[in-house]
Amino acid sequence: MAVDYSTVTEQTGDLVSQEALSMLYTRYRYASQFCAGKRVLEVACGPGLGVHYLAKHARFMVGGDSTRSLVETARRTSESVLPFVRMDAQALPFRPESLDVVVCYEALYYFPEPDSFLMECRRVLGSEGLLVLCSVNPEWPDFNPSPWSCRYYPANALVRLLQARGFSAVVQGAFPVGNDSARDSLISSIKRLAVALHLIPSTMKGKRFLKRLFLGRLAPIPSALTEGLAPYHPPVPVEAGCAVPNFKILFAVARPN
Repeated sequence: MAVDYSTVTEQTGDLVSQEALSMLYTRYRYASQFCAGKRVLEVACGPGLGVHYLAKHARFMVGGDSTRSLVETARRTSESVLPFVRMDAQALPFRPESLDVVVCYEALYYFPEPDSFLMECRRVLGSEGLLVLCSVNPEWPDFNPSPWSCRYYPANALVRLLQARGFSAVVQGAFPVGNDSARDSLISSIKRLAVALHLIPSTMKGKRFLKRLFLGRLAPIPSALTEGLAPYHPPVPVEAGCAVPNFKILFAVARPN
């Protein structure tokens, strides 16, 4: 039975913190530099929030997701005739070497068989292709796993996973961890306690109250991402072979060997 990921997926109108909005914008602005004139697929695109942004740079753009309601939302709210496909990330419906870039954001940890996904990426990517990944960092002290997740990969494990499937990879970190005030430190401590006691709601809707309580002013996610929507925080290199607890988000850019 297919898992319905709509309850854990950010969608238009959801109220999020300013930092969460910046994270959303940063993901797609970062990916856009690799998409100019390319044939691009976003795997696990959800309601398509970033597909239109990347399509402005790509030669061809397609979004895919396994949850029917999310694909239907993406099609319904699409401002242009972009293709959205319901698909299994572990069995991509594309010909060999038919794509230049595969983008997969905040989804690798949901795949029961990530090796199958990476093998599929190698199949559909050309010899000069790129796989661009982004994931929450499980070594972040305030890390809270999703209820549908299978496995999270810290920086070292992510590199090993990609290398084992024939990719060379560079991992970067974004959104440094820093408790700059007593209030930040208190909120971090409360969150860690709530995670340890399994008190964090599992759905986006359920988390809304806690966000308002601890994170202050919230903003709605727009229907489309635009330039300058939020502050951009470019990822920075992380030291290979070491734990990386000081970044909230990890990016990986991988090339087939």
